[in-house]
Amino acid sequence: MIDDLLSIEDLDAGMITRILDTAEGLKDIAVRPIKKVPVLRGRTVCNLFYEDSTRTRISFEVAEKRLSADVINFSAKGSSVSKGESLKDTALTLQAMGVDAIVIRHSSSGAPRRLTEWVDAKVLNAGDGWHQHPTQALLDLFTIRERMGRLEGLNVAICGDVVHSRVARSLVQGLRIMGAEVTLVGPPTLMPAQVDSWDVTVSHDLDGMLADLDVCYLLRVQNERMAEQFFPSVREYARIWGMDIDRLEVMPEHAIVMHPGPMNRGVEISADVADAEQAVIVDQVTNGVAVRMACLYLMLGGEQAGAVSEVTPA
Repeated sequence: MIDDLLSIEDLDAGMITRILDTAEGLKDIAVRPIKKVPVLRGRTVCNLFYEDSTRTRISFEVAEKRLSADVINFSAKGSSVSKGESLKDTALTLQAMGVDAIVIRHSSSGAPRRLTEWVDAKVLNAGDGWHQHPTQALLDLFTIRERMGRLEGLNVAICGDVVHSRVARSLVQGLRIMGAEVTLVGPPTLMPAQVDSWDVTVSHDLDGMLADLDVCYLLRVQNERMAEQFFPSVREYARIWGMDIDRLEVMPEHAIVMHPGPMNRGVEISADVADAEQAVIVDQVTNGVAVRMACLYLMLGGEQAGAVSEVTPA
């Protein structure tokens, strides 16, 4: 059983494989007439979101309800946070209500780890600042393994706004733990200052590596996190580092294109690539529910209620 899930760094290859294998078993629930299993009945999960979110918040809520957990959705907007209530006081309120797990998204790096100091509930990081987004990395690993049959030895390029991306940090760690080779590619201004410590190759030439890639993972240009101009123009970015149909045709036939969403169509990815057969972006969303179900299942003792083989079809 997993304790808190705060960072991909907290997991080893065996634990990641266990989560992915569990998600594979739980994924079939989505195609049942009744998309629920009772393994977390009586458990209460709070989605504590201090940042705007669509995919992640809804994905967690769907995952929780499919496991039959009771769900509390908390948004900073319209709550006592607007009156000045601190994260600690909110946490103590949830603790007093007896919640079993808290899924937290926060703009401050390290907020989930602080939360673990104030509550007995399990804490699952749904994104904290520029730091970590572990379930996004896990669903990406699941999607790659599902399409490629393996993770070890794959050649993966993560392209774009790396410096502002918690997705990139988590995914790099997950890929390296599982034995994949990773190259970060994009403008020098969008590479972290400490990138030399990331155990990756760095390139600024996307075209030069396309023919050898198994996976091209495109990051959203996060304009909302930029206090200054990091590249000359959107058109220039799209021309040099954006994935268009011409670049897609250079990639091997088996290769896939990924994106964490939401997409800036026409910037890091063209519309025709986003809708191409090699793009697995919709699969990532589908797999996100299964992976988050697996994390909650393993964190909240679902195994004690019944093995995956007993709650999923053979």
